[in-house]
Amino acid sequence: MAESPAGLTSQNWNPTQDHQQQPTATPEQLIAKSIAPVKPQFLRPPTSRTSQNDTTSSTVSDSNNDISKSNNTNTTSVVAKEKKSKRQLKRERQQKPEDLEGECPFVNGEGSCCPYGLACRFYGTHKGHDGVRNGKKQISEINGLNKDVQKLLWKNKMKFLKADSVLKSLGLTGPGKSKVKKVNEEEVEKVVHDNDSHGTNENGCGDGGSESAGKSDCAAEVLGGGDVDGALTDEVRPLKKAKSAVEVNGCSGEEVNGSGIPEKDIENNCPLETEPELVADKLEVIADSVETDGSLKLHPREKKLIDFRGKLYLAPLTTVGNLPFRRVCKALGADVTCGEMAMCTNLLQGQASEWALLRRHSSEDLFGVQICGAYPDTVTRTVELIDQECTVDFIDINMGCPIDIVVNKGAGSSLLTKPMRMKSIIEATSGTVEKPITVKVRTGYFEGKNRIDSLIVDIGKWGASAVTIHGRTRQQRYSKLADWDYINQCARKAPDSLQVLGNGDVFSYVDWNNHKSDCPELSSCMIARGALIKPWIFTEIKEQRHWDISSGERLNILKDYVRSGLEHWGSDTKGVETTRHFLLEWLSYTCRYVPVGLLDVIPQRLNWRPPSYYGRDDLETLMASDSAADWVRISEMLLGKVPDAFTFAPKHKSNAYDRAENG
Repeated sequence: MAESPAGLTSQNWNPTQDHQQQPTATPEQLIAKSIAPVKPQFLRPPTSRTSQNDTTSSTVSDSNNDISKSNNTNTTSVVAKEKKSKRQLKRERQQKPEDLEGECPFVNGEGSCCPYGLACRFYGTHKGHDGVRNGKKQISEINGLNKDVQKLLWKNKMKFLKADSVLKSLGLTGPGKSKVKKVNEEEVEKVVHDNDSHGTNENGCGDGGSESAGKSDCAAEVLGGGDVDGALTDEVRPLKKAKSAVEVNGCSGEEVNGSGIPEKDIENNCPLETEPELVADKLEVIADSVETDGSLKLHPREKKLIDFRGKLYLAPLTTVGNLPFRRVCKALGADVTCGEMAMCTNLLQGQASEWALLRRHSSEDLFGVQICGAYPDTVTRTVELIDQECTVDFIDINMGCPIDIVVNKGAGSSLLTKPMRMKSIIEATSGTVEKPITVKVRTGYFEGKNRIDSLIVDIGKWGASAVTIHGRTRQQRYSKLADWDYINQCARKAPDSLQVLGNGDVFSYVDWNNHKSDCPELSSCMIARGALIKPWIFTEIKEQRHWDISSGERLNILKDYVRSGLEHWGSDTKGVETTRHFLLEWLSYTCRYVPVGLLDVIPQRLNWRPPSYYGRDDLETLMASDSAADWVRISEMLLGKVPDAFTFAPKHKSNAYDRAENG
């Protein structure tokens, strides 16, 4: 990887050169306006831009930069491009770009092989390993989706015996007096009676059409189905062999049997079930599923608990909180990490892209996953599935996401308006698995109507091991500062069995210390945007110092991220560009950091908007830019030149300070 970009030097720049000092406001006046008080000698006039697109997107292409071309010339170039045959265009796409500088992340001194072979963008550094095409990735990541499990999820043949039993014991399997339930109960009684009389089921199946009814279970949330009860079916699902009973092993990504999964798809094998031993197994499972004594529900004291007290918790962060970013934060001092929020319905449908959010690196020694769903059945079955297929230390349920597409489905912050739905989800999930269930919430849904303080005791009684409170309402999004007084009020009300974590605006070790001293009942603080802007915040907290990190040290952190990204997404062209994309998303946050040595008042606060300023060297100046074109330049330092006609626009528009939803 290139050590330095063309045109950039590490020599110190004199900020007084060619820069006429202008009268500036005092630091107190700037802070009152939420502007970072940068020392006057480093200030510079804001860069003028002719269009808004210059700040949010970049087109890195010589042809696009040449604005002097006439319309006729542009038309000609388009026509010429259209004249190329499909074969020519395909050949151009398949043509491998030249190798990048640096070492292949998969090849080391131990003679390991790169799994991408000739397609690797660092092929020249493979040092004569001819068998690279057959190489395998280093086994440093777990929690992949087993192909057999994925096929069962696609066909909706996956069995959730423990989840369905708990749901039934809690009365969450449908309307209490519905006709459907009565019909199913009569059919179950008929199956039992027929087999007692004749020793076999003459119809071959005693489920009364439950298979077709079950096809709508996992899709209930996607279809938006009504209320909690309306999203559930009342069939007695388990009519399989006894060896398909659930065995919770923490992680069973390699074996299919023994984890609640039938050996084969037995959709059309009803005649085979007439054997007496299979009938006996069927009746035993029916009896277990009808049982409603709640014996499977675990008492909270029986669970394996996690002590979050004093631990530095990296929040689950959408898009940017990927596995390579979490590896960087772990190296910088994070104790607890959590995967990006995954939607329950997508997991139950076997979507590979959603399951990728559950991946765990070997360095993540205390790791959880976060899921989001609207109904008890989808969330509970997802929890059972994760418990079977993944190795995690805890499962977090998001009940605070403010995004419209999530809230409109009845998930996320929408659950704050439905406490009985919250109760059903927490009770069912905590009774299904032994792993700790944690919950993340906001203070309330509507501005000025906080409600978590009235639910905090109940959340502990329902079975949650910990709750994280983001000190804003859903309506606030990220505007205004987090309400830590309210978070502390909730922490003092919480029962001893429930750990309370605060979240919001932690951006220095001073913030961390203040929150911990203000409320000793608070177990810990979750760090979110603060880690995106400066991931070394974990080091600062552990070492109790303001780190005036240099531009070179920041670049080394980016290099570590890129190497982890290539290991995760691949060292071929697709992997390189995927790594570049997520690097650019992250750079849209890091540009908000103002070096400690440039500030008149420290520490920096999260709501301060940095003015346009010069850094102490060219690289620091480049890293302070809020232009996507400059972020692309930084990516080219690490991943080579971008492809022709490359464009990028930040997904979260984190650099748009004038938008209330972005803080």
